[in-house]
Amino acid sequence: MAELSGGIATASAPPRRRRPLKTLLAMRPMALPDASGGRDRWSAPLAEAPADVAAAVRAVLGEVLDPELPISVVELGLVYGVGFEDGTARVDLTFTATACPCMDFIKQDVSDRIAMEPWVDRVEINEVWDPPWTTARISEEGRRKLARLGVGA
Repeated sequence: MAELSGGIATASAPPRRRRPLKTLLAMRPMALPDASGGRDRWSAPLAEAPADVAAAVRAVLGEVLDPELPISVVELGLVYGVGFEDGTARVDLTFTATACPCMDFIKQDVSDRIAMEPWVDRVEINEVWDPPWTTARISEEGRRKLARLGVGA
């Protein structure tokens, strides 16, 4: 017990323990059907198609958050590839596990965010499982954000 001035005894706070990301992913509860996926943080659509549309699609995907971890699907390393041709945006997307309870939420958010852009006519999502997702795919910025939350990756 430590004593503060005035004679009030307090317990010392235990050191904050970081949990591995795999442990947190295994513990995470199923998201609610109305989970926003960060929709409240999405920017307004671009008025016209940019010169590099594939880069623009990747940029808007940076706004789509994992429903349970407050980092984007790009930072989490779930986006394996992005393409754009003849008005169709194509995204190669994976998930942290084959039984991820948020797969449908993530796919819907990815599709909805890209479809907001007036220069996109159609969105195609291709589920990719090879190579399997690992924590090594998390970007440095994603790792910094997780560390601020006390999550070790």
